[in-house]
Amino acid sequence: MIQDIYRLLNSGESFVLATIISRTGSTPRTAGARMIIRRDGGIVGTIGGGPVEGAVMAAAPDVLSSGRFGILSFDLDRSGAAGEMDMICGGRLEILLERLSPTSEVNCLFHVLNEARRQGRRYLLAAGIPDVDDAGEILRAAIFMDGDIVANDGFPRAVLPALLEKTRKARAPVMVVHHERRYLTEPALMPHTAYLFGAGHVSQAVSRLTRMVGFRTVVLDDRAEFANSERFPLADDVRVIESFHLAFSDLPVDPDSYLVILTRGHHHDRTVLREALGTDAGYIGMIGSRRKRDAIYAALRDAGHTDTDFARVHCPIGVGIQAETPEEIAVSIVAELIAARAARK
Repeated sequence: MIQDIYRLLNSGESFVLATIISRTGSTPRTAGARMIIRRDGGIVGTIGGGPVEGAVMAAAPDVLSSGRFGILSFDLDRSGAAGEMDMICGGRLEILLERLSPTSEVNCLFHVLNEARRQGRRYLLAAGIPDVDDAGEILRAAIFMDGDIVANDGFPRAVLPALLEKTRKARAPVMVVHHERRYLTEPALMPHTAYLFGAGHVSQAVSRLTRMVGFRTVVLDDRAEFANSERFPLADDVRVIESFHLAFSDLPVDPDSYLVILTRGHHHDRTVLREALGTDAGYIGMIGSRRKRDAIYAALRDAGHTDTDFARVHCPIGVGIQAETPEEIAVSIVAELIAARAARK
């Protein structure tokens, strides 16, 4: 969503941003989910659909014209409002609505946040929430884990260390009261990263889907004519590497990393898999037949790898849907990535 916010601001567009700031019980989306409502009524993202989303969209034009933010509350229990809204989730939601306009400092802040997302830098985003009757845009600041701070003019930077300390372990937005003023603090939980080794047709299709379902996507290949932004416009990073032997030399692979091996041949697949098994990646998957898998495993077993190592590998990669085309294979692969991500949560 940070990408979409920056894209619209950079194009000169004002819009309403709706953010779920708290939720209890069963609700369609969790705290932190966002939706953009554009001036023409179009939306980007979702906060769960249904009547709640409809009510937020109905309130958006007034927020856009007045500049006054608002907080809408919904009680989705089985009696009361839920009956009127034909919903039986049973939870409660608070949703913040605010206007974002493309001023230079707002653009600058979201440009920095967008770059941080691409680079995998973690930060805490804080928004000062004034009285509801006040007009004007909410001021924000970001404090990065390395100490860097980027803030709108007027944001009291001195409060950031205290906010960071109070929300250091948070994994969802938290409303914090500090010196009688409210702050919405949001930890930037970096999206899990899908590293695609190989830049062929299947990798192209996979990269489109990983972006759609919220993975940060990095493509690596040793051929510049394949690994480029023209072929992978939705990827966060496209790298031309010297060789697959060196593919991991500067990759920050961690348990939130998903390694997808899609190179152009058995030799390169074996090379990447050998290096992948030496990481603590949360997921390793390799394309290919069982015959190919067995040949590669045999070669790596001779080099000292064990069945315990191979138990980490999803191969043949993807869920069994009889996929044939690159697009179908991509659906199969990304479905498995989603399942692996959900299991880790």
